[in-house]
Amino acid sequence: MLLVFGLAALAWFGGGLIGLPRQARALILALLYIAVLMVHVALPEGHPLRVATGGGPAFWLILGGFGLLGAGYALVLRRLRGRAAAKEAAEAPAPRPGAMSEAQLERYARHIVLREIGGTGQRALGEAKVLVVGAGGLGAPALQYLAAAGVGTVGVIDADLVENANLQRQVIHRDADIGVPKVFSAQAAMEAQNPYVTVRPYHRRLTEEIAAELFADYDVILDGSDNFETRELVNRAAVAAGRPLVWGAIAQWEGQVAVFDPARGGPCYACVFPERPAPGLAPSCAEAGVVGPLPGVVGAMMAVEAVKLIAQVGAPLVGRLMLYDALYAEARVIAVAPRPGCPVCGGGTAPTGA
Repeated sequence: MLLVFGLAALAWFGGGLIGLPRQARALILALLYIAVLMVHVALPEGHPLRVATGGGPAFWLILGGFGLLGAGYALVLRRLRGRAAAKEAAEAPAPRPGAMSEAQLERYARHIVLREIGGTGQRALGEAKVLVVGAGGLGAPALQYLAAAGVGTVGVIDADLVENANLQRQVIHRDADIGVPKVFSAQAAMEAQNPYVTVRPYHRRLTEEIAAELFADYDVILDGSDNFETRELVNRAAVAAGRPLVWGAIAQWEGQVAVFDPARGGPCYACVFPERPAPGLAPSCAEAGVVGPLPGVVGAMMAVEAVKLIAQVGAPLVGRLMLYDALYAEARVIAVAPRPGCPVCGGGTAPTGA
């Protein structure tokens, strides 16, 4: 009998030491119990195994009965506890809309202590939806800082894959991401940075067919595209949806940033750039080159403008165009105005939108 209890203790405590779950250890004990009963049923009276295990089945049957009673009691107790917990959760007061957890309060503390943002502005960021067009040079830093700042929902649309040549400036992607769609690489980095942010990746090109419906679901649009066709499409869709457009562009050592918001009296992109430059006057980064940190500077500026728009603080670059020259460390801001008769916004008279 001592041998049986020794085997039972070894199965339970030894199994616990090697990480076996309670259910597995309980199954081992049940199999050992059944084996002992089989010894008493199958072997004749007086057999050494029967003698070693108590001589008869009566003790084991009584022990099994107590075991069943204990298991039944534990099961009932667990169910009662589960019902009590469910009732407590149902009767608990609902959390206040926009309330932040202790971890979020600590994470965004540097925002909250800013007089211009505070708790109200941080909650606005958490409830905002921002769409970034392009996950490349400008989109990479903008996406990182929007996620870090606690923007609740960030969408990113891009059809490209990560390439080795991107990594000199598109710091949201890693060497291991080469060949991965940029939107999924960016999503992984943003979620690793801030698990409280919802990231919506769209691995496809932005087209006229989807732009209107997509833009209508976001509060602010950031244009980090690198070609005139996409920029013009983004501008048309943003104007039609009545959404502010944070725009940026880079080339070699120079960058530009503006907020186009004709719904609030500012110009749109087409007001400032009514025509595409002649071929050869505005070469791409692949053709003319770009210094690596420049997209980070301009993309971070775009993220700042988005935060200002969402939190409704400061003076966003509406009606103004910032020009940044990294080579000579110079920056200047020039005024830009709606263009009368603009075919896209009508000269700053575009409707506010839904």
